Amino acid sequence: MRNRFQEKGKLTCSLWKKLRETCRRQVRRALLGGGILTYAAIALTGCHGSRGGAAFEIPEEFDTGKQHEITFWAKNDTNKTQTDIYEKAIRDFEELYPNITVNLRLYTDYGRIYNDVITNIATNTTPNVCITYPDHIATYLTGTNQVVPLEGLFADEKYGLGGSEVRFDSPGIDEVIPGFLEECSFGGHYYAIPYMRSTEACYINKTYVEALGYTLPETLSWDFVWEVSEAAMAQDGDGNYLVNGQKVMIPFIYKSTDNMMIQMLRQKGADYSTDAGEILLFHDTTKELLMNIAEHAATGVFSTFKISSYPANFLNAGQCIFAVDSTAGATWMGTDAPLIDISEDKLVDFETAVMTIPQFDTSNPAMISQGPSVCIFNKEDTQEVLASWLFAQYLLTNEVQIAYSETEGYVPVTLKARDSAEYQDYLSRGGEDNELYYGVKIQAARLLLDNVEHTFVTPVFNGSASLRDAAGQLIENTVKSVRRKQTVDDAYMEKLYSDTISLYRLDQLGGQGASAGGKADLGELPRTAVILLLSLAGAWAFILLYVVWRSRRKR
Repeated sequence: MRNRFQEKGKLTCSLWKKLRETCRRQVRRALLGGGILTYAAIALTGCHGSRGGAAFEIPEEFDTGKQHEITFWAKNDTNKTQTDIYEKAIRDFEELYPNITVNLRLYTDYGRIYNDVITNIATNTTPNVCITYPDHIATYLTGTNQVVPLEGLFADEKYGLGGSEVRFDSPGIDEVIPGFLEECSFGGHYYAIPYMRSTEACYINKTYVEALGYTLPETLSWDFVWEVSEAAMAQDGDGNYLVNGQKVMIPFIYKSTDNMMIQMLRQKGADYSTDAGEILLFHDTTKELLMNIAEHAATGVFSTFKISSYPANFLNAGQCIFAVDSTAGATWMGTDAPLIDISEDKLVDFETAVMTIPQFDTSNPAMISQGPSVCIFNKEDTQEVLASWLFAQYLLTNEVQIAYSETEGYVPVTLKARDSAEYQDYLSRGGEDNELYYGVKIQAARLLLDNVEHTFVTPVFNGSASLRDAAGQLIENTVKSVRRKQTVDDAYMEKLYSDTISLYRLDQLGGQGASAGGKADLGELPRTAVILLLSLAGAWAFILLYVVWRSRRKR
């Protein structure tokens, strides 16, 4: 009996030793797993769901024997000529570099490009070359080494701008218009090259202005535009507007209300934001501007694209007098415009004037500089990145720059193209026909060329795109509220500010009650990061339970 108990005791002790050794192994595994999970969680929270890579280093030589297939995302509306220019540029480039294949993907607006890039950053499937805006690039940069800094490539002797090994007539760095190039510099690096530039213009039915008894000044002022617009609201006994004999008249329509607010603030010398990302939009000057806009919206003289539709459609139908849109939209403006979205029977014959946007101080005009730029995304293969850079650089050649600028009211971004005999000849032939030499289009291009020194850009930072949207939303909401017969007063403005800050999460960007530094919240952690963090918590919970159990066992 005693021996049996001794044997059982030995067996129990043996089993206990095995169990204890198993637990120790599990703890070691948990500790190792916990370390790995901690590292993974830190890595994921650091880039917040986006995949990073090594910083790009310029190869010493471009391997022309290696095949590359790169993707190029570009924006095009309904202008088939622009698509043809992209396709020809790709064919010509591929003839120069037979080892590079360029796949073109077209989008109808920049917002869709932006959304797709953000989505693809998370899966590391970004395009190679992308037409976009600096505000958008600032958000792309939240992923480690996603966008390639270009200053090293600019200066590279072999493959840089004007480089010795480049197989086409590339412009040198000194031939890219400095102001346009600086628009692509932020965060201490150049993250893009300018592609085309435009500004905003006011397209005017000069015939109606004069019919109302006014003469266009040399430079438009806000007071002049509002005064003429109010005068155009006079009606006869049947409800027809006297100026056009129609039932519809919206004298002043603005396409991009974000630009409208930003330019008004600039003209007033009022704050908008800082380079560090501090939000300064919500102040008394902004409220004063919104109150003034509300007064004119109440009389029906002012509307926006989002509320009413394209300014060009109303202008061409004789239902608008002042239509503010990009100079790049000039081919839609005027009785003889080559691109028209209304039926011919609705067109009204009138003389079109192209002028700078309205100003508060006509002796010191200020207007925004805008237009697409080109960025390059980083890839594991540095040769692939170099192939992408060569194609992006090809977009700066005279062949592409001049051809594209002739499609709309854009201007080339290089002095090489601008000063060329071909481009100067194009500018001199405005009005010869209503297609290539459409007068309004060339007037719009000249407007920007004559006012480059009066243009400006807004600070670029992660979240600047949201701030821009918020600036326009202030105007949109104010006009909508007036149309709905809501009271627009100080209490309304206070709530509008609060709602807009919340809608665009501006309280997380910096300034005005938000954290300093201009860092935007990047959204919720991705699902994989959540799972890893939960696994980490479970592993450490197991370790803690084991430690407690061991302590009790010893006692």
